[in-house]
Amino acid sequence: MTSRFTELTVDCRDAASLAAFWCEVLDLKVLESREDQVEIGSWEPTVEEVRARQMPPTLVFIQVPEGRSCKNRLHLDVSPIDCTTEQEVTRLLGLGATKADVGQGEGRSWVVMADPEGNEFCVLRSLAPQD
Repeated sequence: MTSRFTELTVDCRDAASLAAFWCEVLDLKVLESREDQVEIGSWEPTVEEVRARQMPPTLVFIQVPEGRSCKNRLHLDVSPIDCTTEQEVTRLLGLGATKADVGQGEGRSWVVMADPEGNEFCVLRSLAPQD
């Protein structure tokens, strides 16, 4: 018997707004939306497909009354696929992300950022072809 990683859940203040931000960041779509919960992903999960193979997990944003209170214990890493890391950071800043300092120091190959609700994530090296 095994399990599959099917969803990553993020507590947040505004599920619709945060889901919209991450849809833009990751080029995903809303799969299901309720008043206090939004699920986004790149595919429509079915029991048959999940059993057949490993698939990318969906992200589920659940509205909660309390705000974020400390550094994330878990965070997402993203890698640009068609631009440089610097260009992607600029794009994400335009979407509402901010640069974050979590004690990473200078000269790192990644950039620590925070989404509009303050959840940290990292922008890693670009996967775009190098000329």
